[in-house]
Amino acid sequence: MQKIIGPFIQLIDMANLPAKGPIKSEQLNIIQHAAVIVEDGNIVATGKFTDLAHRYPKAILEEMEGEYVLLPGFVDCHTHICWAGSRANDYGARLDGKTYLEIAEAGGGIWSTVTNTRQATEAELIKGTVQRANHHLKNGVTTVEVKSGYGLGIEEELKILKAIQAANKITHADLVSTCLAAHMKPKDFSGSNSDYLELLINDLLPKLLSEELTNRIDIFIEKSAFTTTEALHYLNKAQQMGFAITVHGDQFSVGGSEVAVKVNALSVDHLEASGQQEIELVATSNTVAVALPGASIGLGMEFTPARKILDLGGALAIGSDWNPGSAPMGDLLTQASILGTYEKLSIAETLAGLTTRAAAALGIQNIGSIEVSNLADFQAYPVDDYREIFYNQGRIKPSKVWKRGVEV
Repeated sequence: MQKIIGPFIQLIDMANLPAKGPIKSEQLNIIQHAAVIVEDGNIVATGKFTDLAHRYPKAILEEMEGEYVLLPGFVDCHTHICWAGSRANDYGARLDGKTYLEIAEAGGGIWSTVTNTRQATEAELIKGTVQRANHHLKNGVTTVEVKSGYGLGIEEELKILKAIQAANKITHADLVSTCLAAHMKPKDFSGSNSDYLELLINDLLPKLLSEELTNRIDIFIEKSAFTTTEALHYLNKAQQMGFAITVHGDQFSVGGSEVAVKVNALSVDHLEASGQQEIELVATSNTVAVALPGASIGLGMEFTPARKILDLGGALAIGSDWNPGSAPMGDLLTQASILGTYEKLSIAETLAGLTTRAAAALGIQNIGSIEVSNLADFQAYPVDDYREIFYNQGRIKPSKVWKRGVEV
């Protein structure tokens, strides 16, 4: 059964925009006094409300009372929202002058969360993941990537990925799982980094496929985690098994971006430490650069060089990196608005980073824009000009959110 949702003061459809490089705000297609026709969770048509009402006279009206601007649902292409415990101690230590790596070496950091997450039951992990996903959904994020990586063992990682899969059946948001078992070598593993990665290749990755838990693999390339050589071997093996690849790269030191481009990863995420050579390498590749301003804010460090990446022709997406350690805020719109201010991004570039280009970072084709055949995922803000949303830097939240055409 078809329904018509509207009218909206403005509809920003994010259609027909370049996949890479700069975007000027005048390139946005803004439909005034607009509506959307939805059927079976997909978009059938968009256009002027009066025109659509005439073309689809039998469509059930879902009338908007008041002034609203309609945007596509946001896509958060990088989160770690399946965890247990708190890292408030880490936060306090950072403010006292300790670095991220110093905190990790002292027993905090990722290992602290691993300990708490291992102790949590699968039911507890499901509950926490659903709560965070629903918080995101309320704020207009309709698709959420969720990484494992706080188990760091075969059974522990399987438990987390099963919890993400179960949470996906409860929340209205779509959860896209990624295996980040290669987050760091677990402290209770007696072998080398290479030994641990071989264990994952032989004992974990086949189970991910056979149990259909995820088709995405990630690795943290960093001094405190894995080297470029170790990562290349692991990722090549994963690709041979059919996994899509994404990489944590260039957060504190460079090297990760080069690996990501070599393996033609869907995305390389972080890039705060990237220099000119790394920026050029990523910008001229098919790998999407994912800025994570939540981590920059949480750690008090540089932002991803988003402006330079775009100006050199790169594709830039924006994720929240929502996690208990470096990025606990979890407010994607606020973070993106702040990044846009500091990196001098046009509103169109910021919007693309939250929608179409974030969808590209996940390799998903039917989300991120309000156009025919896409999922009917969108959000309405109580403003009369889309620029107000970013001008207010996250203070204004959506009044209504639809997932597959149903207001949630």
